[in-house]
Amino acid sequence: MKRKKIGNIEILILILVVVFLFSLPRYASADELVHTFKNPSFSGIGASAHYLTIENQEKSRRDEIQDDIESALKAAERAEDNSTLAKFIRNLESRIYAQLSKQLVDNMFGNDTASMQGNFALEGNDIYYERTSQCDIDGICSDVIVMTITDSEGSTTTITIPVGTGGF
Repeated sequence: MKRKKIGNIEILILILVVVFLFSLPRYASADELVHTFKNPSFSGIGASAHYLTIENQEKSRRDEIQDDIESALKAAERAEDNSTLAKFIRNLESRIYAQLSKQLVDNMFGNDTASMQGNFALEGNDIYYERTSQCDIDGICSDVIVMTITDSEGSTTTITIPVGTGGF
């Protein structure tokens, strides 16, 4: 076997590689390894903002649940108000009040059969009316109905209704 001779260029390359390898540690550097937690609950850095974010998320979730409950209750209430029985009761109540109102107006304003006074109770309110005559500052007298409404707390409201004016 023949041995191959190493040339000058190959020796030069070998020397450059060795110098390069010995010069590497001079440029390498190291630092101290420090362990830090990413979660602010453990590290304490930014913990108050972290807690505030968590509290805001919990509050918004509680508010959302409360809104869902309220909307479900309102939907159930609307469904109950729109039931056939509820519509029937409202219609019946409306007609009864209309008849009561008509009879009351006939008793108060009727020309032949009008009563001069009366009282009745309606939903906890005592209503007293009296047909009388009032004269203004010019001496012109007219018939009026004075209606006094007393609520359950004792406060009163007085309404004066002219009779025979504003015909249709």
